[in-house]
Amino acid sequence: MSTFAAIDALEERVPPLVGLAVAVVAVSTSAILVEWSGAPSLVKALYRVVFTIALLLPITLARPRDRAAFGKIGTRDLLLAVLSGVALAVHFASWFESLRWTSVAASVTLVQAQPLFVVAGAWALLDERVGPKTVAGIAVALVGMAVMSVGDALLGAAPAVAGPDPVYGNALAVLGAAMAAAYVLLGRSLRQRLPLLPYVVVVYATCALTLLAATLARGHPLLGYGTEEWVLFLAMAAGPGVFGHTVINWALAHVESSVVSVSLLGEPVGSTILAMVLLAEFPSLVTLVGGGVVLAGVITTARARES
Repeated sequence: MSTFAAIDALEERVPPLVGLAVAVVAVSTSAILVEWSGAPSLVKALYRVVFTIALLLPITLARPRDRAAFGKIGTRDLLLAVLSGVALAVHFASWFESLRWTSVAASVTLVQAQPLFVVAGAWALLDERVGPKTVAGIAVALVGMAVMSVGDALLGAAPAVAGPDPVYGNALAVLGAAMAAAYVLLGRSLRQRLPLLPYVVVVYATCALTLLAATLARGHPLLGYGTEEWVLFLAMAAGPGVFGHTVINWALAHVESSVVSVSLLGEPVGSTILAMVLLAEFPSLVTLVGGGVVLAGVITTARARES
């Protein structure tokens, strides 16, 4: 069996929810890698996407059916893919910058508020039916997010590491959530018609060009970073990029966008735990309880899909 045939066979055998679990673990490392890097936020985002393309493009071009798929992308689908790439660029730029101003726990939790936008958009634009159990799961997860975000302040408990300007950082994270929802919704529509790798290459290329334009406009240098920074850029691409976002795009062809979105609410829990271990950011008991509620919402939604 050829390598490409083995990849195709693996793709067919992997259950979508297993793929989502892998993606959640992968994207949970993103905030830590971003925090470890000292480069400007736009530069981090740019090279994460550039290296992701570099890892995926050779595989894409080596597969005849994927090469042929590029020429079959219609004007409307190309426009939607470009819009998805721009939304992804704004998501990365705002969220990476958010991590400079607020804690990992708050930033990663708020950026996953996207189910609010996804469910409304899927109902309005994609005519997706969202059952009561799915709505209940999302509601539970969002309650957990609220507990993680403001529970300490309401109860007067000792907060987690706050950051230099939590209000600004949290606002950027919410913007990132809205853009992530647009990215998920557009991906859900396009992945019904486009193969995975040609789709993500077009989206990531648009994202990279958008981030490049923003980086140059801000006057940030593109070169001159140390070896450690380049290793971090590559790690962002291989982990959160390939095994995270790319697997999510694969899952979008098999799972409703609301399920994908709420599954990603597991990211704040994973990132918070990693921040405790690797960054010495210790959240309060209230934040940890909120994380447990988020997981309960994820499980509820996943079970609702299977019922």
